[in-house]
Amino acid sequence: MVDHVKPVDTGTYVGPVQRNRTSISDWNPENEKFWESTGKYIARRNLNWSMFALHHGFAIWLIWSIVVTRLPQAGFHYTTDQLFQLVAMPGLIGSLARFPYGFMPAIVGGRNWTVIATALLFIPVLSLAYFVTQPETPFWLMLIAAATAGFGGGTFSGSMANMSFFWPARLKGTALGWNAGVGNLGVSVVQLLVPLLLGFGFISLYLTTPTGGGLYLQNAGLMWIPTLTVAVIGAYLFMNNLAVARATLKEQLVILKRKQNWVMSYIYISTFGSFIGYSAAFPLLIKTQFPEITAGIAFLGPLVGSVIRPFGGILADKIGGAKVTFWTLIAMCGAVLGVMYFVHQKNFVGFLTMFLALFTLTGIGNGSTYMTIPAIFRAQKLSEAEGQGETGRALALKAAGLEAGAALGFIGAVGSVGGFLIPRGFGASIAASGGPYLALEVFLAFYVTCIWLNWWYYMRKSTIFAKANV
Repeated sequence: MVDHVKPVDTGTYVGPVQRNRTSISDWNPENEKFWESTGKYIARRNLNWSMFALHHGFAIWLIWSIVVTRLPQAGFHYTTDQLFQLVAMPGLIGSLARFPYGFMPAIVGGRNWTVIATALLFIPVLSLAYFVTQPETPFWLMLIAAATAGFGGGTFSGSMANMSFFWPARLKGTALGWNAGVGNLGVSVVQLLVPLLLGFGFISLYLTTPTGGGLYLQNAGLMWIPTLTVAVIGAYLFMNNLAVARATLKEQLVILKRKQNWVMSYIYISTFGSFIGYSAAFPLLIKTQFPEITAGIAFLGPLVGSVIRPFGGILADKIGGAKVTFWTLIAMCGAVLGVMYFVHQKNFVGFLTMFLALFTLTGIGNGSTYMTIPAIFRAQKLSEAEGQGETGRALALKAAGLEAGAALGFIGAVGSVGGFLIPRGFGASIAASGGPYLALEVFLAFYVTCIWLNWWYYMRKSTIFAKANV
C-alpha cells in the first residue's frame, strides 16, 4: 500500500490523502520535503524490483552468447558464421523491441509493463530448453528460437524510462546508473553460471537427459524459471504506476522531431552498443582466436562493465555527463588499438587486458550518456521557457520529464543495435580475412565520429548544453 502525496507550489505538500496498492496519483521528487519524508523510500523500493527484473532481461538476452559455444559439442553442425548469427539475432530483435517497450510504461503504467515484459521472458528460456536438445533442428528454426531472447533486450528501455520519473534531477544519473548496472550484470552472471551448470543433470527441473557430449544444455534456459517467477510476482506486488508519467504514444513521439534525440542515439551506440555487442561476441571471439582458452572466462568482460556503470553515472552527476563521455571515448579508441595489436601478436593476456579495459570504459560511458539525456532535455526546455515565470518553468520541467522518459527508451533502442552489428561485424571480418581486424578498424572510426559529435553539441562553450554542464 502506498500513499498518494500531493505537492503544492508553496514548497510543502499535503500528507497522505488516498491509498491505492498500485498507483500514485501525484509525484514531485524535486520537492525536498516530499522527497525526504516519502518519495525516496517509494523510489528505492521500485528501483530494487526494477533492477531485479532488468537483471533477468539482460541475462536472457545474452544467453545464446555462451550456449552457441557448446552447440558443436552437442551435435549441431553449424558454420562459424552461422554461430555468430545466432549470437547476433537476439541483439537485432532486442533493439527493435526496445522501440515499443520504451513507450509502453507511459501508456499502461511502469509497474504494469514491468510485470508484462518480465513474464514474456518465459518464452525464450523455454524455447531454448527445448531446441538445444534437438540436434536435427534446421538453422532457420534455431535462429527464430534465438531471436526470442531479444525480448530480454527490450526490457531495458521500458525499465529506464520508468525509473527516470521516480528520481529528482540531481540523482537521476546515479539511480539510472544503478538500475542499468545491476541489469547489465545479468550478462556476466549468465556467462559465468551457464558453463558451470551444463554438466549437472540434477539441475534439470524436468529430469531430462543430457544432449550430445554429455551436456545438459537445457539447463541454460530452465535455470531461470524460479527467479523469473519471483521477479514477476515481486513487480506485481511491490512496484507502482505513476500518474505523472502517463502520456499517449502521440505525446511521446514528439521526440522524433528533437535533434538531440538523434544525436544521443548515435553516441549511445558507441557506449551501450559496444558493451552489449562485445558481451555477445566475446565468448565466441575467444574460441575462434584463442581456441586453447576456455570461453568460460568471457564473463569477466561484462562483469567489469556492469560493476563500473553506476560509477559512470555518479561521476557524470558530479562533473557533467558530456565531459565523462568525451574522455571515455578517447580512451576506448586506445583500447581498441590495443586489442588489435595483441590479437596480431597472439598474446591472450594482452588481448584480455585490453578487452577488460574496453568493457570498463563502455560501462563508464553507459552511465555518463544516460545521465546526459535527461539533462539535455531539461536544459533545452528551461532555455525555451526563459522569461515565462514560475508557471512556464514548471510546465517546461514537466515537458522535459515526459520527453526525456520517451527519449531514454528510444535512445536505448537505437543504442542496442550494437548487440547485432558487432557480432555480425566480427563474423563477417573473420569470414573475409580470417581475423577481427577489419571489424575493429570500423569500430575505431565510428568512435572518432562520436567524439566529434559529443564535443560539437555538448561541450562547445557557445551551446546552451555546455553552459548547463549536461
